[in-house]
Amino acid sequence: MTTATTTPALYADLDRPSPLEALLGDPDDQDNPLGFASFLAADERGDLHQAGERVLDAYGLGAEFVPARLGGRMGRADELARVLRPLFRRDAALALGHGASNLVGSVNVWSEGSAQQQRMLADVLCRNGRIAAAYTDMSTGNDVTRTAFRADIRSDEIVLNGRKEIINNLARAEAVTVLARTSDAPGSRSHSMVLVDMAHAPRDRLRFLPRYRTSGVRAMYLGGLEFQDCPLPVTSVAGGVGEAMETILRAFQVTRAVLPAAVLGMADQQLRTVTDFAVGRRLYRRTVADLPHARAVLTGAFLDILTADCLATTVCRALHLLPRQSSVYAAAVKYLVPQLFRDTVDELAVVLGARSFLREGPYGSFQKHARDLPVASLVHAGGTVCQATVIPQLPRLARHGWPVEEAADAEVFRLSGALPELDFDRLGVTAGRTDPLLSTLTEAADRLRGEPVLGALCGQLTEQLRSLAADCNALGPRDRTPLAGPVSFELAERYALLLAAACCLGVALGNPDHPSAFLRSDAWLVGALSRLTARLGLPPVAGADGVEPEVFAELIRRYEQGTGFDLTGRRLA
Repeated sequence: MTTATTTPALYADLDRPSPLEALLGDPDDQDNPLGFASFLAADERGDLHQAGERVLDAYGLGAEFVPARLGGRMGRADELARVLRPLFRRDAALALGHGASNLVGSVNVWSEGSAQQQRMLADVLCRNGRIAAAYTDMSTGNDVTRTAFRADIRSDEIVLNGRKEIINNLARAEAVTVLARTSDAPGSRSHSMVLVDMAHAPRDRLRFLPRYRTSGVRAMYLGGLEFQDCPLPVTSVAGGVGEAMETILRAFQVTRAVLPAAVLGMADQQLRTVTDFAVGRRLYRRTVADLPHARAVLTGAFLDILTADCLATTVCRALHLLPRQSSVYAAAVKYLVPQLFRDTVDELAVVLGARSFLREGPYGSFQKHARDLPVASLVHAGGTVCQATVIPQLPRLARHGWPVEEAADAEVFRLSGALPELDFDRLGVTAGRTDPLLSTLTEAADRLRGEPVLGALCGQLTEQLRSLAADCNALGPRDRTPLAGPVSFELAERYALLLAAACCLGVALGNPDHPSAFLRSDAWLVGALSRLTARLGLPPVAGADGVEPEVFAELIRRYEQGTGFDLTGRRLA
C-alpha cells in the first residue's frame, strides 16, 4: 500500500473560499468577468468561456488529474471532487471541457498504461493540454461492448479504422484514449485501449467531423474523428491486448464516484438561486419562503444535497480504503446522485415558477444549470449502465454480505481522515462477497434502537435490507445479468437507496467532532433518512417531520452567511 496522505485540513479556514473558488470570484457580481452573466453570454454564443480557460490554466487545473507520483496533485478522490465543485457551480461546459474530460480520458492510462504512456499523459495535463476520451460509438452509445471501431495489429503497428463521434474536446486534444475492437470473437476479451498521441498520428489518415450542437451544455465542443487505415506503434495499446473491458471496469470506478460528487456544485447553486428568490419575493403578505410548500421544497433540496454528499464522499473514500468492494458502490453513486439532483431541480423549478425559464437576469443561471445537469450527469455512463453493473453483483452480496456483523471501519466515513494515495491497481473488477458499507445499517440500528425516531427509521431500513436480500436470492438466471427485466433494475435502485442511508448513518456517527453543531445534531439525519424511506415507498415515521424547522433554519443561516450547502459548509466567493 502507498503511504498515507495527510489530511487536507478540511475544517481549516472554513470562513475563507477554497483557492479555486476565490480565483473565480463572486459569480453574482455583474462586473466579474467570470460571473454568471458572462457564462450565460458564452452559452448563448455556444462558445467555451475563454477567460475562464485562461484562469484555469493559470491555476494549473490539469495537474489535479495527474497522480502525485507523476508530478500532479491527484492523491485523494474526495478532495478532487471538492476542488471541482466551484467550477461546476458556475459552468458545466467549462467544468466538463476543462476538467471532467481530462479525468475520464486519463484514468485508464493511470490504471494500465505503460510508464512511458503515463509520463506522456502527465506531461500533457501538467502543461494544461487537453485529453479526449473516445470510448463510445454513435450507433451503440454507452454499450461499449458493441463498439464497431476497429484496431488491427499488423507486425509492429496497430491500424485504426472507424469513426468516433459526439466526443468532447476531440478537435482540441493533444492525446486521445480510444476504445477499439481488436477481435471479432464474442466476450470481454475482444477490446483494447489505444492511446493516440495526436502530434505523431499521420494527419492524412484522420478526418475531423463537424461539431455537434446540443441543447444543454451548449458551449461544449462535441466533435467526431474518422480514422482511415491510421497506423500507430503497437506500443500505443494501453494495457494488454483484449484487456480494455477489465481496465474500464476498474478505472471508471474513480470517475463514477468523483464526478457526481463534483456535480453537487450545480445542485448547490440551484438551491441558492431559488432560496434567494423565495426569501425576497412576497406573496399574500408573506415571503415565498414562509409558504409551507416552498419551505418543504427548499428543506428537502437541502437534505438531498447532504444525502448525495454523504454517499458520494463516502464512496470516494472507499476507493482508497475499500478498493476491492468499490465497484458496486461507485456504480450506485453514478446512478442515484444524478437522480436525486434531477428530482431536486424539478421541484425547485416549481417554486421559481416562470422565472425558471429565463435565459438572462438574476435567475438565468437556473435554466442553464437545469439544461446542463442531465448532460453533466451522463458524461461516460448513464444510470441504466450503472444499474446493469450493480445487478449481477446483488445475488452474491445477498448470499454472503447482508447482513454481516462486521461493518465498515469508521475511518471510511470520517470526512477529515487521512487516506492512502489512490492506487488503481487495488481496485477490484467486481465487489466480491462482502458489503461493509451496507452492513453499517445493521450496526447503526443496534446503536440507535433506543431512539424513538431514528430507531424506528433504522428498523424500517434493516427490514428493507432483509426484503432486498430475499428478492435478490429469488431472481432467475436471466434476471441476474445486464439483460435482466425491470424487476432487477428496481432491486438495483433499492440497493442504491439503502446504500445512501448507510452512508448517511456512517457519516453522522463517524464525525462527532464536526465543527458544525447542525451536523452533530440528529435533525439532518432524521430528515435525510425520512426522504430515503419515502423513496423506498415506506410510511412516514411519527415525529420525523418535526425536524423541518431546524433544517430550514440551517438552510437560511448558510444562505445568509454565503456558505456551501454540502457537508463541509465552506464559505463561497
